[in-house]
Amino acid sequence: MKKIKTQDAIGHVLPHDMTRIVKDEFKGPAFKKGHIIKEEDIPLLLEMGKEHIYVLEKDENMIHENDAAKRLANICINDYMEMTDVQEGKIEIKATVDGFFEVDRERLFELNYLGDIAIATRTGNLPVKKGDVLAGTRIIPLLIDKKQLEEAEKIKNNIPIFKITPFKKLKGGIVTTGSEVYNNRIVDKFTPVVKNKLIEYNVELIHHEICDDNTEMIKDAIIKIKNMGADVILCTGGMSVDPDDLTPAAIKESGANIIAYGAPTLPGSMFLVGYFDDNTAIMGLPGCVMYTKTTVFDILFPYVIAGKKITREQIARLGYGGYCLKCGTCHYPNCEFGKGV
Repeated sequence: MKKIKTQDAIGHVLPHDMTRIVKDEFKGPAFKKGHIIKEEDIPLLLEMGKEHIYVLEKDENMIHENDAAKRLANICINDYMEMTDVQEGKIEIKATVDGFFEVDRERLFELNYLGDIAIATRTGNLPVKKGDVLAGTRIIPLLIDKKQLEEAEKIKNNIPIFKITPFKKLKGGIVTTGSEVYNNRIVDKFTPVVKNKLIEYNVELIHHEICDDNTEMIKDAIIKIKNMGADVILCTGGMSVDPDDLTPAAIKESGANIIAYGAPTLPGSMFLVGYFDDNTAIMGLPGCVMYTKTTVFDILFPYVIAGKKITREQIARLGYGGYCLKCGTCHYPNCEFGKGV
């Protein structure tokens, strides 16, 4: 820091807040840390008794925290995002649509590893809503060497490190399986839960079919819904390994390529996902989806809505963080469940 006459301080940076006190009227920072002194600030500084002030010496090789925050935000920001104004040296990036948020974690690490740079994000591979905050960017000191920011911009390499894929307007169908429902012996409590999940993601339900425990009937219902133009088909019931649980066999016979039957998650281990040749998605939902607020279905369904194909490797990686702690009040996705992908 350097002590200089206040009149000579124009263009310099304050290293700390400067408090102003007016008896019975005001007490607080007249100028905040990081403020660049302007000509119009001089009279107030003198009024505050500041004949001399300490400033950070700024030269052409140093970038102020406000400008640095903008440059860091520009490394991250992509389509369907916007940045806020600078507040105390920090910029936030927000979503402008509902969609699926992704972060290039390796390049994010490289950026923060440079030192004096702080880019903090929300967890990626999760749905976000319009207006959600995605990240904040800032530098640690008030000034940073421009060469360091240039290194950061090289890491971007013209490809932003964030991505939002807007959710698509899909059509869906439900196949409910079980002789007890088919024969009206019990009330179907599974389908209303699944319908609510479709509503949450703005999926149009074009058909719902109830089937007996009959492989041929289940298969025909799947094909019928597919031919009606469904983008995603959800099958409920008959997903365990019991001999009379026939849904997985019916899905296979319908012509779908099963990516995985079984997932290393609890709840939801009997989950099935597959695709037809035209990329129509099909999911077999285990019974836990009916009575547990959050399951593997909640982790993977947003991928389908965003048009992202689920892979076997992705399913296998769910094991890390795949055990739901069944909290008294569910806070998903603000928890560790499903964060292994």
